[in-house]
Amino acid sequence: MASDLAVTKDGHVALLEMQRPPLNFFDLQLITDIADALDAIDADPEIRSVVLAAQGKAFCAGADFSSGENELGGQQPPPPVHLYVEATRIFGNKKPIVAAVHGAAIGGGFGLAMAADFRVTCPEARFSANFTRLGFHPGFGLTVTLPDAIGKSNAELMFYTSRRVTGEQALAMGLASALVPADQVRSAALALAREIAECSPLGLLSTRKTMRGNLAQRVKAATDHELIEQEWLRKTQDFSEGVRSTAERRPANFIGA
Repeated sequence: MASDLAVTKDGHVALLEMQRPPLNFFDLQLITDIADALDAIDADPEIRSVVLAAQGKAFCAGADFSSGENELGGQQPPPPVHLYVEATRIFGNKKPIVAAVHGAAIGGGFGLAMAADFRVTCPEARFSANFTRLGFHPGFGLTVTLPDAIGKSNAELMFYTSRRVTGEQALAMGLASALVPADQVRSAALALAREIAECSPLGLLSTRKTMRGNLAQRVKAATDHELIEQEWLRKTQDFSEGVRSTAERRPANFIGA
């Protein structure tokens, strides 16, 4: 099976590019491919940092609703190896990741962006944990990673409103590390990754291990809980209405059932 993830290397930097334009929706296979690529990078002593980027107009607009292999309500049963098992692997990698967020990072796609250590973005980008607008519960470990990055109050604001945060707002609240013009996002992310890669590889691994702490374990516990909440919510009328209204680009008519 052909992969929708391209992996290239330039010196001590690896570039992972999602190739599902225009919106780069993910499924179990794409998340597994990213986790596998990061495992291979961890085993490659030449690579010291990683850039996660995407083709198309969005960084990642979330899960593929048409597939059963997603956490956002596919009509088929969940796959034997649930997506969150593979997602947790991404948080356990050893080397720094810079996400080049040139467009929308929505829902689970936002969660994927938050797996990175840094996010380089542009004014046109939009970050949204839009789960409650779908009648759903946040996932992909966002209940851990988002408060860690921007504080509990800001995270709650994003969760409870499902609002979209602009690139400028993301920079101001600490969600993004750099703001550049849209056509410079990838080059700026690569420049940051190269700056990181100039440092001692052993020092980087040691320091990141300390700073990352038990994040992978915390995300595992969070996704276990997130999945429980998502499982019962996906059976509700509100979730069906949330998905339908989003697809039809209209306000939802939620009934609390």
